[in-house]
Amino acid sequence: MNKSDASQDQSASEAISKRISELGGWRGETLSRMRKLIKEADPDVVEEFKWVKPSSPGTPVWSHDGIICTGESYKSVVKLTFAKGASLKDPARLFNSSLDGNVRRAIDIHEGEKVDESAFKALVKAAVAQNGAKAKKK
Repeated sequence: MNKSDASQDQSASEAISKRISELGGWRGETLSRMRKLIKEADPDVVEEFKWVKPSSPGTPVWSHDGIICTGESYKSVVKLTFAKGASLKDPARLFNSSLDGNVRRAIDIHEGEKVDESAFKALVKAAVAQNGAKAKKK
């Protein structure tokens, strides 16, 4: 990683922290908790902040050899969308949104809901492994 990559990572992490702070309340707490679990599952995860535009404050993105998941926040839900979730095994049935698509799957977390931490970390690890396998083929 060169110096500019390191500074981009740091600024993306700062942008995600700022977004969590701006959200506040249960949505900020939920996104912060899920961010922590992602980092615990993959200490080498790269944080990015993408798709900033006038109508959107931007989206936290966690990557490792490709996108693992994004963290969007809406009025009544925090949504973690796994880029290639349709091809991941989900024995704990955490995916509860975007179930009809052929590629993505999402976990919608409503206020007061808890997510099975070990099952969530297993999904993150599976997504990292899947991305790594595709990166090695290239």
